[in-house]
Amino acid sequence: MKVLVIGGGAREHALCRSLSHDPDVTALYCAPGNAGIAEVAELHPVDALDGEAVARLATELGAELVVVGPEAPLVAGVADAVRAAGIPCFGPSREAARLEGSKAFAKDVMAGANVPTARSYVCTTAAEIDEALDAFGAPYVVKDDGLAAGKGVVVTDDVEAARVHALACGRVVIEEFLDGPEVSLFAITDGTTVLPLQPAQDFKRALDGDEGPNTGGMGAYSPLPWADPKLVDEVMQTVLQPTVDELRRRGTPFSGLLYAGLAITSRGVRVIEFNARFGDPETQVVLARLKTPLAGVLLGAANGTLDVVPALHWRDDAAVTVVVASHNYPETPRTGDPIDGLADVVAKDAPHAFVLHAGTRQDGDAVVSAGGRVLSVTATGKDLTQARDRAYAAVGRIRLDGSQHRTDIARKAAEQA
Repeated sequence: MKVLVIGGGAREHALCRSLSHDPDVTALYCAPGNAGIAEVAELHPVDALDGEAVARLATELGAELVVVGPEAPLVAGVADAVRAAGIPCFGPSREAARLEGSKAFAKDVMAGANVPTARSYVCTTAAEIDEALDAFGAPYVVKDDGLAAGKGVVVTDDVEAARVHALACGRVVIEEFLDGPEVSLFAITDGTTVLPLQPAQDFKRALDGDEGPNTGGMGAYSPLPWADPKLVDEVMQTVLQPTVDELRRRGTPFSGLLYAGLAITSRGVRVIEFNARFGDPETQVVLARLKTPLAGVLLGAANGTLDVVPALHWRDDAAVTVVVASHNYPETPRTGDPIDGLADVVAKDAPHAFVLHAGTRQDGDAVVSAGGRVLSVTATGKDLTQARDRAYAAVGRIRLDGSQHRTDIARKAAEQA
């Protein structure tokens, strides 16, 4: 099978790494890719938001499966254009991707499917915003209705800060605060059958102890030793299957990766948000634990034959990812800094630890930073403690001027295990 992956971040590097290990994959392409992906896939330039250009590239390459990584191309309808060209595509249609592209649409779908979530108001005026903030009280949860690259949510006790963010969003969802730990659960679906993956937890705040501003994610781990063993089954029955069934009932079947961001509250599981693609950095740890070859599963979802795909097999190992970010992330990150030490990780830490590139590019013989989140350093081990130790040992070999990373990824879970 010839596979084309669309995107250029650490999530796409994780996908390409897994696909490169799949014996059924005879050719692997990525567009536009990055410096790290170039080691496992053939790179091609493309405007990832231009569906016609992506479909044309896939046709030229003879791709038999296209995997769309990021959310923006999905919301722009890239998967529709690829399917219109007669090529199987892993990723939801433009209409179904509204589940991530519009928080208000997602709330409406959840109401129709009777999926447990936070009470909320959709606001478009200053008066509605003030009324909603007053109704819920602190802590205030304010979400931009549209895509915001993981940074459109403000959770604060400061009503004025909440109001400023809400007014800047245009259309905004204001909802009640959900207590309890957060869990990310991915499911692969063809619009009817739903195949859950293993749960993970990510770390949104920039600094240790969950301090600092929200980011796209500074690290993740899996499995979750503290979680109820029945969690996946419960979420399948109350969240994932009902949502897929409701979207099909509406005539907008969802095929691809359904990502449920969950809060395990004192009143039970509640959905914080849905995403329409693999999450970053959770994908890095989930795929590190997946033993089943990936391509056949993704093709089954794209072709509507997921019901005949065998059950997934998982490694017993734990996995931890630590994100190395550039100077001043998430504000205005500095780019163009050389990255050293990548070869040291390969020489001293492989195969238990490896580096997935996010914001990087090749500059002559050097690899340089090209974004806010630069690298996802991922490691596996017999438990979270060993995986954590290996991940941080590898992080310690990397040199990037002004870089930052959290030092507490998976620490609490490792201590609880």
